[in-house]
Amino acid sequence: MQCSDILSRIHIDSKQIPLSQSSSTYITTVRHVECTSKTWSQLYHCSVKVILILRSLINQTLNCITVLCSCCNLYWESEKEGMFRGGLKIRTLHVRDIRFPTSLGSHGTDAMQVDCNYSCRIIIYKYKTEAKYELLLILASLENILKSMAPLVVGTDASEIFDDFASFWRKLTSHSQLRWVGPEKGVIHLATAAIINALWDLWAKLERKPLWKLLVDMEPEKLVSTIDFRYISEIVTKEEAIEMLKAKQAGKEDREELMRTVGYPAYTTQAGWLGYSSDRVEQLCRMYLANGFTAFKLKVGQNLEDDIRRCRMVRNVIGWDKHLMVDANQVWDVPQAIEWMKHLAEFKPLWIEEPTSPDDVLGHKAISEALQPLGIGVATGEMCCNRVLFKQFLQSGAMQFCQIDSCRIGGVNEILSVYLMAHKLGVPVCPHAGGVGLCEMVQHLQIWDYISLSATTEGRMVEYVDQQHEHFENPTVVKHAHYIAPSVSNIYIYIYIYIYKALNLLITRKTKISSCKF
Repeated sequence: MQCSDILSRIHIDSKQIPLSQSSSTYITTVRHVECTSKTWSQLYHCSVKVILILRSLINQTLNCITVLCSCCNLYWESEKEGMFRGGLKIRTLHVRDIRFPTSLGSHGTDAMQVDCNYSCRIIIYKYKTEAKYELLLILASLENILKSMAPLVVGTDASEIFDDFASFWRKLTSHSQLRWVGPEKGVIHLATAAIINALWDLWAKLERKPLWKLLVDMEPEKLVSTIDFRYISEIVTKEEAIEMLKAKQAGKEDREELMRTVGYPAYTTQAGWLGYSSDRVEQLCRMYLANGFTAFKLKVGQNLEDDIRRCRMVRNVIGWDKHLMVDANQVWDVPQAIEWMKHLAEFKPLWIEEPTSPDDVLGHKAISEALQPLGIGVATGEMCCNRVLFKQFLQSGAMQFCQIDSCRIGGVNEILSVYLMAHKLGVPVCPHAGGVGLCEMVQHLQIWDYISLSATTEGRMVEYVDQQHEHFENPTVVKHAHYIAPSVSNIYIYIYIYIYKALNLLITRKTKISSCKF
């Protein structure tokens, strides 16, 4: 299909130019798009092609791409080093709602989400430095409550935040009015995560390092100073955390080099979506096997007979020397989970993921104890709301695999505390990923864990979902089923603004567009 089938023309700064790679008019700002009436699937795929053409045109004319969300790179690299080390005032915070029509291809389908569309919210910060320059920073989250939290951030000096990050984190989570919406859970904590992660993004940009490298290079005392240990000090203290990190200083350079060259082990969920046909599942399993994957996750929980059939089919394709995991996405109650998994035990699943309510610690413990004789572990955590719930799961033995989510709890600071607790209690961390940009984000945390804390990949792997990566300026690099450590300083997702604007049109299914304005 040609892009001209979808897009008739683009209006640039009140001027109209044909969409052509040979155009003599250079694009600086996309303001209006008119689309011919096509199906959503066609429009979605064509919009990706249009985006690539736009990127090519922009690259022809600008040394640094000012219409992209990488403006932070633009200003940092164009000025003398050290200009933005201090006086970095946060001027504004904006939020944008971005959605992807993944339900059109049954992507992301499971027993609980049978017709889902991936979505995110974008935070755009503007900073004003003492030198009167602005920086644009962007990061994904999920909730518009960010706007209510903006007064807690706007006007703050980012360099002062970095000097006492734990105190700022507590300030965000302890507001006397907003705390009633949580506390430290739900939409308010998702917003906290977005704000905190964006600040880590800025910090890494200023240091001109990817996030994993920023964390790895920190002295143990400095890294631990970013964590709020309230509510978890009976499990791990600041002093213990510092000693754990100091104990793994030897060999860090070798481990870092391994992450740059070989990478961190990954498993795939891409072949296991519940809405996929059997032929598609089999085809994808064979494809990912050929790409070096040795661990596959299959969605289960709607129909037992169908689950048995699909597990048998996948085992026949991948063999019995590969790992198979199953994921119920919270659909069962406790007795049902135990009984269902007894029927799937013949397929030797490594774990059952989210078998019941994500808040039910005792329920997970009961399931774990019932399935332990069958050699099946329990994996959970992607929907855990904070470090306290993780503490209870870890303390009680209710999880054998800890699954942090880079956007779910209160950002990098709180996630670091979960890694420390899991390390002390001997529970491997296997992060949840997928969605919109989660693979791009979580790789930094797991690579830091390997280099600075756990020093092993045994029994550990990061989820990989092969979707939406084409929308990112610096997508994940996965080779031979391993995440290769990112080398660029834009640590998270830096998505093109006009991509978001275009795809924001595509969320409503079975609807046609005649025109759209940005």
